[in-house]
Amino acid sequence: MESNSSLEDQKLNHFILHKANTRGHGDHGWLESYHTFSFANYQNQDRMNFGVLQVLNDDKVNQGMGFGKHPHDNMEIISIPLEGDLEHQDSMGNTTVIKEGDIQVMSAGTGIFHSEKNKNNNQFVKFLQIWIYPNKKNVSPRYDQISLDLKDRHNKLQQILSPNPDDEGVWIHQDAWFHIGKFDKEFSSSYQLKKSGNGIYAFVLKGDFTIGDIHLNERDGLGIWDKQSIEITADSEGAEILLMEVPMEL
Repeated sequence: MESNSSLEDQKLNHFILHKANTRGHGDHGWLESYHTFSFANYQNQDRMNFGVLQVLNDDKVNQGMGFGKHPHDNMEIISIPLEGDLEHQDSMGNTTVIKEGDIQVMSAGTGIFHSEKNKNNNQFVKFLQIWIYPNKKNVSPRYDQISLDLKDRHNKLQQILSPNPDDEGVWIHQDAWFHIGKFDKEFSSSYQLKKSGNGIYAFVLKGDFTIGDIHLNERDGLGIWDKQSIEITADSEGAEILLMEVPMEL
């Protein structure tokens, strides 16, 4: 855990750094999960959320195992598969499989039950589970998934989520935008925030990056607010990053 003084200094400078080895960790045998924010048995008052971003879980599910049917309500739930095949079933009658390059979203709204299972008996499933507080309560439950072209994130930021159903990627009930980029070493890019008052949370999927003057390694997270734009540079070949722009007010 970061020291109080370093946390205070970071907040004064409008950023918060979460190193990969400071995340919460749960090993349930069939599931290994790392929690950037407080979740289940991992509770940390300094890690409750980043604006409307409440959960960022980095999950690995054993062969043939998975999450049994369980409920959600009034939450936007995004799944980003990183490796393997994840089978989804829900109370709306959907049965689908998502894999690397797909994005899955659920608006839980008035209530939904779903299950997620590793489809294969010969490999792990690795995926990110992300929860966002919605800007509308008690909407009709909704499910969507899309497949993206991975080539469209080479040395550019590919939009994977927005508030607009007609825009690129999936959409949610919140003024949030997600992008993924995969960069050659020393490639630099800038990101201009879409909405005043939003912050941005960067999560390194692979390799190493520099954002501003802050160095990040694989699975590190960095939240920044009160900025109009950020500059990112890949410090290793094939470095991959997820950028999540979200409102800072709940």
